[in-house]
Amino acid sequence: MRRGFIGPFVLLLAAACRQSAAPHPLDPLTAAEIRATQSVLTARGILAGPTRIMLLDLQEPPKADVLAHRAMPREAFVVVYDARHNTTTELVIDIGAGVIRSSHIVPGVEPALDGADAALAEALVRESEPWRAALARRGISDPTAVVIFAWPTGQFGIDDPARGRFVRAVAYLRAAMGNEMARPIEGLVALVDVSARRVVRVDDQGGVPVPDAANERNAWRPLPPPTTPEPSSSAWSTVQRAIGGPRVDGHAISWHRWRFHVALRPREGLVLYGVGFDDGTRLRSVLYRASLSEMVVPYGDPATAWYFRNSFDVGEIGMGAGAAALQPGVDCPANATLIDAAVANDRLVRQLPHSIAVFERNAGFAWKHGRDARRARELVVLSVSRLGNYDYGFEWTFHEDGTIAHRVLLTGVLTPKAIQPGSHGDSLAHLVAPGVAAVHHQHFFNYRLDFDIDGATPNQIEETETHTLAAGPSNAYGGGFAMQTRVLATEQVARRSLDSHTNRRWRVVNPAVHDALGEPTGYELVPGANADPFAAEGSPIRRRAGFLDFAVWATAYADSERYSAGNYPNQSAGGEGLVRWAAANRPLAGGDIVIWYTLGITHNPRPEDWPVMPVHEAGFRLQPSGFFDRNPVLDRR
Repeated sequence: MRRGFIGPFVLLLAAACRQSAAPHPLDPLTAAEIRATQSVLTARGILAGPTRIMLLDLQEPPKADVLAHRAMPREAFVVVYDARHNTTTELVIDIGAGVIRSSHIVPGVEPALDGADAALAEALVRESEPWRAALARRGISDPTAVVIFAWPTGQFGIDDPARGRFVRAVAYLRAAMGNEMARPIEGLVALVDVSARRVVRVDDQGGVPVPDAANERNAWRPLPPPTTPEPSSSAWSTVQRAIGGPRVDGHAISWHRWRFHVALRPREGLVLYGVGFDDGTRLRSVLYRASLSEMVVPYGDPATAWYFRNSFDVGEIGMGAGAAALQPGVDCPANATLIDAAVANDRLVRQLPHSIAVFERNAGFAWKHGRDARRARELVVLSVSRLGNYDYGFEWTFHEDGTIAHRVLLTGVLTPKAIQPGSHGDSLAHLVAPGVAAVHHQHFFNYRLDFDIDGATPNQIEETETHTLAAGPSNAYGGGFAMQTRVLATEQVARRSLDSHTNRRWRVVNPAVHDALGEPTGYELVPGANADPFAAEGSPIRRRAGFLDFAVWATAYADSERYSAGNYPNQSAGGEGLVRWAAANRPLAGGDIVIWYTLGITHNPRPEDWPVMPVHEAGFRLQPSGFFDRNPVLDRR
């Protein structure tokens, strides 16, 4: 017999759906809570002088406390940076009590870059005589006509001084038509120490003219204002209740049989919490937490002006802080429910209106056999972040059959380089306009998936592979193949690569809960299209992004293990995050485990990607595997 189970976190979430007066323990910080935290820091003199807030986020309570439904204070986690001494401090603040619970300096790290770093770097570079001289050699007499972008500098050992907070500044002639990347000043890079407030050096490879203004080829135009008024969230929620659409109460969402919670976090962006499915007899837990853990974009050009361009967009910049305001009728349906967010901007609060959209859409047919068929619908949770020239959409889709699909949507403007007029580029970049070539690059997204299949424990991870049967009397015609399953019992064993030849997949199961056939209930990770990294093993970028060594990792749950490249990837030497945690080789079978999946995309640009690229999508699925006794949408009308 199947053992009944109702996850305590799912029960807590259901209660939050019924009553939203008190905040859910995993609700993101409100604007009022951010201001209260800033006031505590100011009152204690922590923000004196050039010290500023680099990250202010919810201090998530321990998972065990949430699952046990214990009363917990609302706390904030804060990272502050003292520019005078180049030191980073972490603090935890009890917001209600207005007291600092803990404070400690984290030695040898650099927090994510912010607008103050970029502004200071730009000011220093504009005053640099070697930089001005490099412009003059190109015939650029007006430095104010130049746009400066600050890039994270990475960590390349002998390339950088031993201590300091660095960025590299690259330059473009200001666009006349809005395409800010169209006129690169190729080969000109300034290394800036923003902690010492100086330009360390200016590298100038020279020799390539700036592309002509006519080559911007900016063909897009702003949209006119909408002709119909945008429905308010509250009005649309009333309509949804009448037609059975999604119900959004604060950050708690219920739709069909799904129950879960959403939040926009300043570093990770869109996060799902407490995902559970009501199978008609009980509410069953699937995921405690699902989020983007880290992403990195390595460019393939090894030239002086390019080798360092390996941005960690989560840990070095902040995916949530770049959240865009979604436009109903354009980015999402006009009747979507929109959720606002707020983030700290040093001593201020920055509102992020319409940063999450929740909506139902048609999903084709759910199943069909002859004349019998059922129509399908799906629930979408969407956010979009703009980080520099790229825009990333993150879409979690919930299906009636229990599948959770994720898509990342890539668009925006390519990062090009200038090439000699009349040239067609080289093997490192593809021509997209006269004198402009877009450099080949990759995008890697690492996702942290904290499964709680019918409860946090006991869970374990299994790997399935399909192999051709050996030729012989039992496989006389050579067409036989069979699936094999094994348990990945430790963290080292659970570091796995993709293998399309064996249809390799991974299944998280609860061996203590069985379906009607006597098998343990579970969910399967089904990869979509993917890519291997081209950066050499042992290279600086591979050391910092150690999660690229394997497509799939599994670790024993720990509250502190959140970011796959470590807490501070900016200027890190590497070896942090998953690489360090998995080295402990903790046992996995029968415990609370976390799956980490890396989705890779190789972007070989084409002319159709210019001047703004159409959406490219990639993703993966989490689908039930023995979680139900039969097709769960058989009775769908």
